[in-house]
Amino acid sequence: MSSRILILDCGSQFTQLIARRVREAHVFCEIHPPTRTLQWISEWKPTGIILSGGPMSVTDEGAPTFDPAILDVAPILGVCYGMQWIAHAEGGTLVGSGKREYGRAEVTVEESTGVWARFAFREQTQVWMSHADHVETVPPGYILTASSADNPVVGFRHKSKPIHAIQFHAEVVHTVRGADIIGGFLFDVCQATPDWTPGAFVEQEIAKIRETVGSAHVICGLSGGVDSSVAAALVHRAIGDQLTCIFVDTGLLRLHEREQVERTMGQHLGMKLVTVRAEERFLSALAGKDNPEEKRKMIGHTFIDVFEDAAAREGKNAAFLVQGTLYPDVIESFSPKGGPSATIKTHHNVGGLKPDMKFKLIEPLRELFKDEVRNVGRSLGLPEEMVGRHPFPGPGLAIRVLGAVGERDLDTLRRADAIYLEEIRAAGLYDEIWQAFAVFLPVRSVGVMGDGRTYEHVIALRAVTSRDGMTADWFAFPPEVLARMSNRIINEVPGVNRVVYDVSSKPPATIEWE
Repeated sequence: MSSRILILDCGSQFTQLIARRVREAHVFCEIHPPTRTLQWISEWKPTGIILSGGPMSVTDEGAPTFDPAILDVAPILGVCYGMQWIAHAEGGTLVGSGKREYGRAEVTVEESTGVWARFAFREQTQVWMSHADHVETVPPGYILTASSADNPVVGFRHKSKPIHAIQFHAEVVHTVRGADIIGGFLFDVCQATPDWTPGAFVEQEIAKIRETVGSAHVICGLSGGVDSSVAAALVHRAIGDQLTCIFVDTGLLRLHEREQVERTMGQHLGMKLVTVRAEERFLSALAGKDNPEEKRKMIGHTFIDVFEDAAAREGKNAAFLVQGTLYPDVIESFSPKGGPSATIKTHHNVGGLKPDMKFKLIEPLRELFKDEVRNVGRSLGLPEEMVGRHPFPGPGLAIRVLGAVGERDLDTLRRADAIYLEEIRAAGLYDEIWQAFAVFLPVRSVGVMGDGRTYEHVIALRAVTSRDGMTADWFAFPPEVLARMSNRIINEVPGVNRVVYDVSSKPPATIEWE
């Protein structure tokens, strides 16, 4: 890779979207904490640096700050908080408004150069604001590049240095031409080369895996989802028969999941695949547990125990364990800054691992977003029916049966979920949806079937659209499709007399119910 962008995370919920947009432009980037030293940044040799937004004021105690000399290391783009820090450090006037400006705004382009090179002078464009403080006057030596009716300074640049700043979030979809602004920084300001491709990633990771593993044996747990399948295929491409894939039938899988994995990974791709039937072990471990976090961690612990048993039986003394951890998994479990941040939910691939686990981890997809993983899978030759599958959580159906998990409830959910997905495919809607699944609710409802009163279970249906899983909108099914889904589930799945559809977006809801 000839170009790479350093993103310094000041705490914004959108920092990962900055990385996503840079990657979409085929430029490599990494997110690092703002505590990186000037020496470290200089030695990293960034093609450009992006200072992200953040929730604090630059004058707050403990607010992220940088050595001012960073402005001379590489081209800089300050976003929201990053802009405010530049203004504060360079002598501009910063004003606290007392209330946040949050939402869409129209800005006027005052100069069509730099990040605005793809815009006309005085052109108006819609952006997304999320800030409290604002810059009242640009620093000495800087030029105004954008303004709005409510903010005199929405963008500025240095007269002679490649330092640019914007008050809004170009990375979110609500900023209509955000890609042009980020592209302006990458290609007009930084002169970056767009050489970050799936093929380049595969080549880089293969070399890294070979160097890390050497002649050691590796095991990989397959969940049946896209992530673990692509991770396994990538590691298999790197080390061949040194890899043994272990597919654990947890009893928490979708209908016919095990058969599909055995057919695709074992027969189609020629991997060594060992199937472990551990349904009773997982259900026993989950007995009586109704707390989502407790369920996730118990599944993680049991999963590792099963792996260790399987590795011992194979006699390989495997030193490494492959996991299909993705960037959003890491983001939602821990703060990228390593500081205090509220845990939304513990991801199976991150927080459920035992501290005394004997395996060293290989997480080749850890820095990728979901659609990047799919493209890597295609580059590796995986069939479209596998790489195009909707995301499936590591804990499986255990977090889609709300509360305590029982075998009968799992069977009910499994059948309802299969009908739901079958109808989505029949309607030609599967590829329009980011993720769709059924949820078994721990409630019963009164109904009438035939001439009798029923008191049976409720199934919730969830379907969302998303670009990266960080935000999501509920999918608007045609009413006749929803009606067909509901009728089939109620008529074909014993014990269900009501079906509801979830119309919550993320945020405030998460995509999964647990």
